[in-house]
Amino acid sequence: MNHPERNAIEMTTRIRYREHILMNIYWFGLAFMWNALHPIVLPALLLAYVPESRKNTYLGGMTFAGLLLAMVIQPLSGGLSDRTVSRWGRRRPWMGIGLLFDVFFLAGMALAGGFWGLTTAYILLQIASNIAHGPAQGLIPDLVPATERGVAAGFKNLFDMSGLVLASLATGQLMGSENPVLVFGCIAGVLLLSGLITLGGVREPSVTRTEDRPTTKRAQWHNLWRVDWQQHADYVALLVARFLILWGIYAVQGFAQYFIRDRLAVSNPAAVTGTLMATIGLALTALVFPAGMLSDRLGRKRINVAAGALATVGIALLILARSVASLYVLGGIIGMATGVFLSVNWAWATDLIPSQEAGKYLGLSNLATAGASASSRLAGPLIDIINGIVPGAYLGYPALFALAATSTLLGTVWMARMHRGSIQS
Repeated sequence: MNHPERNAIEMTTRIRYREHILMNIYWFGLAFMWNALHPIVLPALLLAYVPESRKNTYLGGMTFAGLLLAMVIQPLSGGLSDRTVSRWGRRRPWMGIGLLFDVFFLAGMALAGGFWGLTTAYILLQIASNIAHGPAQGLIPDLVPATERGVAAGFKNLFDMSGLVLASLATGQLMGSENPVLVFGCIAGVLLLSGLITLGGVREPSVTRTEDRPTTKRAQWHNLWRVDWQQHADYVALLVARFLILWGIYAVQGFAQYFIRDRLAVSNPAAVTGTLMATIGLALTALVFPAGMLSDRLGRKRINVAAGALATVGIALLILARSVASLYVLGGIIGMATGVFLSVNWAWATDLIPSQEAGKYLGLSNLATAGASASSRLAGPLIDIINGIVPGAYLGYPALFALAATSTLLGTVWMARMHRGSIQS
């Protein structure tokens, strides 16, 4: 499939910083939303609706269901956007639809008032958000030359991490007001503003026709799901490593608030979790941009392997954490490693995919990203079971950290064995 308009842009245009900002500021709102909901808002709200002894199980099951849908919807919407014909471009129509429904379902979560209402609105929010997310990932491969994608990935992850920091600080405090409408209103406002800036600021070329398009709907649907895994074996290997490393990181993040509440016994776990996430986010923010730029010169592999190794050490040391201060220090270490990994790994992924199907293939990266996040939530029942063996000792959390560090180590070793790590790999 050939797109002359986009190819011309890639060959002749150098992207200005202003364009990088407009293209990527949407990720700030998206990061603000999910980094508010998953580690802070949902764990705090669920305590009012579920039994204390099974809180990890309920949180894990609820988020697993939503993230499982994200795994399917993101590559599907990304693939459909690859084939979209519109005067507004291929990506922005899908982003606009998803953004509109995001705001609607956030309002539904705010007014739910019970476990099943909250869960239903959360799952619908996952569907709407990923309808926009898959196509949005195609903007950088569409509009940025290959030689500048490390910089573009740096901007993207800079906004991701900035969203994490501000969400952690703001919602950690707002949850203390016991007014969910206030915190959900804040989330919706930030998401809507950032999304509208990207939709209005990006100069995505119009698409009037798609060359080599299948002539029948059946052929179009078949090609939408068709992936040549053998031809793109390096990309598959990268996704395996990404899954294992992110599994460990997301397992720690997903149950952090309950660890802080149970094992460290602090009086306001939501606020402490917010400060922890902000600490991690600041460490992430400090490194995502320079890491992306550095990888354009030194290659992706060696930087990613070093980041994976550092994350493994930070997660393993959580087993020994006995104070909030030590938690902040280790959070900073994990944050630095995660920031470097996410920035460089995403740039590496854009090197390995076919540019004409960027939406679909980057959507498939969500099999690793959301797949890791979703499956890590299945550790919830394990935590509750182990916690119940010796009541009051809360041994389920050290067991989780040991499992998470093992997963991250395996991903790092797998990535180190990959053969292709150059910018053009």
